[in-house]
Amino acid sequence: MDETDGQVRLLTEDGTLLEHETYKTDLSDDELRDLYRKLVVVRRIDTEGTNLQRQGQLGIWAPCLGQEAAQVGSAAALGPDDFVFPSYREHGVAYVRGMDVVSVLELYRGASLSGWDPNEHNFACYSIPIGTQALHAVGYAIGAKWDGAEVCAVAYFGDGATSEGDTNEALNFAAVNSAPVVFFCQNNQWAISVPLAKQMAAPVYRRAAGFGLPGVQVDGNDVLAVYAVTKAAADRARDGSGPTLIEAVTYRLGAHTTTDDPTRYRTKDELDTWTAREPIGRYRAFLEKAGLWSHEVERQAQEDADSTAARIRRAVEEMPSPPLSDLVDHVYAEPPATLLRQWQRFEEFESQFVGEEG
Repeated sequence: MDETDGQVRLLTEDGTLLEHETYKTDLSDDELRDLYRKLVVVRRIDTEGTNLQRQGQLGIWAPCLGQEAAQVGSAAALGPDDFVFPSYREHGVAYVRGMDVVSVLELYRGASLSGWDPNEHNFACYSIPIGTQALHAVGYAIGAKWDGAEVCAVAYFGDGATSEGDTNEALNFAAVNSAPVVFFCQNNQWAISVPLAKQMAAPVYRRAAGFGLPGVQVDGNDVLAVYAVTKAAADRARDGSGPTLIEAVTYRLGAHTTTDDPTRYRTKDELDTWTAREPIGRYRAFLEKAGLWSHEVERQAQEDADSTAARIRRAVEEMPSPPLSDLVDHVYAEPPATLLRQWQRFEEFESQFVGEEG
């Protein structure tokens, strides 16, 4: 067992498989190979999202670069009837849940107001306000418990959300009601430009004890450890044993969003250190040591990534631009007179350019 201050890890940074007294994986060889494919595809989806935004096709993009293992590993551990409540960065979770990620890009382009039907893949719409989805997850979980359903809800949030009242209220309410919910914190070290040291004096997972629920810290760049820890927490929730707080320690290799410049607040040395710990290379090293990797596995993963990226790009480039009326529609049931006057003035201004090019 290799743990740092209780942190669960199943793979060393060179891909060596470790034994853990509590957390195990139950994946077949094909499932282990498929995890690699998912990691590669998710990274390519994220890269394509950033490229499309830089080329003016998306209004904004929230990268998940470096957090692929935390998202793929946790999502792979869930059952189809479990319900996910994401923040705004869980593109990998959406992909593993079987959702068409084009829906995510529609949202970031402004071509869709809510994105998708949450019930189709038990994946709620993205939550932009920080931490509110934790309360939604608890409410759903309590309702499922009252209905006698053997499912769990999973709330994804970042380290910054643990400073919000909503998240702490959700933890308390879940513990008091023994709600079948998994709180999954992707601790990527930064709440936009605020470092972890200025957010908290103790690790996230230790807060769980104060609320009366178990907390586990896992190496968030170790896809097998994330899978094992999440599966145990989800099983525990479905069995009626209540909520769990998971802290997946990872790192946001990209910007907070494409409107952010991380070079203004973090050092190159820090970035280089975490780049060396990125999850995909570590997992490939494990597959190689286990005799499960081959050039065919790599070829199939890259082909899937390429075809997914090409499909995404075509879909985005063919999307209509959102109508300007979306700025004011669907905001009020009965728009106030001030908003209507502003919109009328805007329409008059825009009418000056009808028929002009450029």
